[in-house]
Amino acid sequence: MTKNPSVAGAAIAVTPARRVSSYLYNHAKARLQLLLAAPVLWLALVYIAALLMLLVTAFWTVDEFTGNTKVAWNLDNIVSLFTDSLYSSVTLRTIGIALGVTLVDIALALPIAFFMSKVAGPKLRNILAISVLLPLWASYLVKAYAWRSVLSNKGVLQWLLEPLGLNTPGYSLWGAAITLGYMWLPYVILPIYGGLEKVPGNMLEASSDLGAKTFTTVRRVIFPMILPSIIAGSIFAFSLTLGDYITINIVGGPNQMLGNLIYTNVGTANNLPMAAALALIPIAIMFAYLGSVRRTGALNNL
Repeated sequence: MTKNPSVAGAAIAVTPARRVSSYLYNHAKARLQLLLAAPVLWLALVYIAALLMLLVTAFWTVDEFTGNTKVAWNLDNIVSLFTDSLYSSVTLRTIGIALGVTLVDIALALPIAFFMSKVAGPKLRNILAISVLLPLWASYLVKAYAWRSVLSNKGVLQWLLEPLGLNTPGYSLWGAAITLGYMWLPYVILPIYGGLEKVPGNMLEASSDLGAKTFTTVRRVIFPMILPSIIAGSIFAFSLTLGDYITINIVGGPNQMLGNLIYTNVGTANNLPMAAALALIPIAIMFAYLGSVRRTGALNNL
């Protein structure tokens, strides 16, 4: 039987595209590198380069006569961060609010996530999951201004507390902390819920069968397994609070956080080098925090 030469030639023809496909098929590492090349390049150019430029700008200065940024290398802005009482007090205030919001959100998220994952049935679990995600569909500003209405002297919160002889915190640091806690609570619930979903139910039953009380089971069985998820949720709440400046403007009254100082130096004072120096504070705090929790595996849950 005679073979058709044209068909045989077409079957063994190797095009450049086929060579590339064959190479990628046989080299999984090369496939991964090619897949990640574009996003990694974008990250390097847009994010890392911007951070490096921010670091460089912090060592510049502003001309006193023209108000223009001048490339004159000095440490004046960095020194001011440690010597000016305004910057140190606002930094401590911001860290305190961020820590408070994070701890409160974790305390609220743990029972909610546990009920969703281990107690609620499939239908109720879906309803609760939608309820947790529902606030994320609303605009940030809408939620902030809604809380401004709630916290006002004639708002819903005052109406509820007045019979108990209490008053609304109003537009204050407490009001800002309450609003920020509400804003970031879904970001804390979801990682913890995901971590609790991975805890086998038979482990809880085994702990109970061996005589462990509820607190002991939580402390020695559940908590070690969901610690990375808790830390992952805390990263969201802490970092988002640390960099926020809109909520404090809306419900924080005359108080300021680091974000407000950065915004003021960029917009009103036109002092970009000082704003860049201030921006290094939350960046340094987050790098230190991420470095301390890296070994827990929490970053793998993000």
